[in-house]
Amino acid sequence: MSDKLHIPRGSTATAPGEGPYALRIDPVRAGWTYSALRVIELEPGASHTFDSGDSEWIVLPLVGGCTVRTADEEFQLQGRASVFASVTDFAYVPRDARTQIASGAGGRFALAGAKCERRLPARYGPAPEVPVEERGSGTSARLVRNFASADAFDCDKLIAVEVITPGGNWSSYPPHKHDEHRPGEEAELEEIYYFEIEGPGGFGYQRVSPSREGGADVLAEVRSGDAVLVPDGWHGPSIAQPGHPMYYLNVMAGPGATREWRICFHPDHTEGYR
Repeated sequence: MSDKLHIPRGSTATAPGEGPYALRIDPVRAGWTYSALRVIELEPGASHTFDSGDSEWIVLPLVGGCTVRTADEEFQLQGRASVFASVTDFAYVPRDARTQIASGAGGRFALAGAKCERRLPARYGPAPEVPVEERGSGTSARLVRNFASADAFDCDKLIAVEVITPGGNWSSYPPHKHDEHRPGEEAELEEIYYFEIEGPGGFGYQRVSPSREGGADVLAEVRSGDAVLVPDGWHGPSIAQPGHPMYYLNVMAGPGATREWRICFHPDHTEGYR
């Protein structure tokens, strides 16, 4: 199953003439119902138009800035020099809308998506309003940017955050899962990890271990542009190579009536960690 859940850079890129997607993961490709992720690479002066269909989307600059036009709204995204440089502003795109992304200087942009029911208004997310959280300690310390966490930004189904892991550290630790609906304890969520590693030749490792017989089982060496799908199972640790900080974008959504991030930690790995 590992070869189906680890998606190396370029393996889902669209063919020439079919759009500028360097990565395209939709529910059909993933074999699930809700979560989606696309990464768009635009040359200077280029633009791209897409229909949101039955999903809500967040346009998140990874490198560079852009203009987003959707649902009779226009948002100027300042963006950033790299995912390691800072938080970024972003734009929320509702379902059933036609959207254009244009970039004068060019750049790379993530589209984090989720199949949804409600059509919420298009909105701008300012960078200064993104909550930033220091999580863990010692060699499991990392920085979490909760730009679209369940309690930070209103969406119908979509939950998305960014994590920066210092070189040599472990994150997504202790291993945790969210593959069952247990009210008040655990929410069922499909999850995508998208990785970038700072520095030439940098890499990391991602582990997903089964929480049930026949469940997800991955140990992957990940590099910039790779993704890992987590349909179920204990996920973590995410391990950064010494000297090479790791970035990952988490995209989550699920069937729950309430949009919430509730997780269960692996009982064999929780002592002394949070």
